[in-house]
Amino acid sequence: MLRLVDHGLPLAFTFTNLVAFHGPGSPGGVAHAFKVLERALPLLAPGGPPERRELRITTPFGGPGARDGFELVTRAVSDGRYVVDPALARPELGATRERFVFALAYRDRAVTLALRDGLVTEEFVALLREKRDARQEARLTVLKQELCDRLMARRAAEVYDVTD
Repeated sequence: MLRLVDHGLPLAFTFTNLVAFHGPGSPGGVAHAFKVLERALPLLAPGGPPERRELRITTPFGGPGARDGFELVTRAVSDGRYVVDPALARPELGATRERFVFALAYRDRAVTLALRDGLVTEEFVALLREKRDARQEARLTVLKQELCDRLMARRAAEVYDVTD
């Protein structure tokens, strides 16, 4: 459960809420957004839930599932506080992790998270980067759901490391 406030009104979001908002297209991306927020929110606002409209997110990851997950919870896309910046990619993490870096800020606190090794497969990344036929598209759909299941089966600290 992700807990925030909006002008003092308590809000809570489940993973199911994020999936319903995004739809079925990118369940892995939605899971990334959920795990990033699950990991970052307590670090950014240790005294209690943060104000949703004061969170800022910058990432090299431009996937629509993550974007929609962050939008539902923080409204950062609509408010211009969500930035996709390819310069934040970390090639030293390897092809399966280089774009899964998220810098979040809230008031006077900031945290950068990077995906742990072994969660995104090379096959998944390879399929994302090529023009796909129907068979490959079907395979990618399976891999997206497997990624989602893998992420959601773990605690956020087992998915994302704090890097700063």
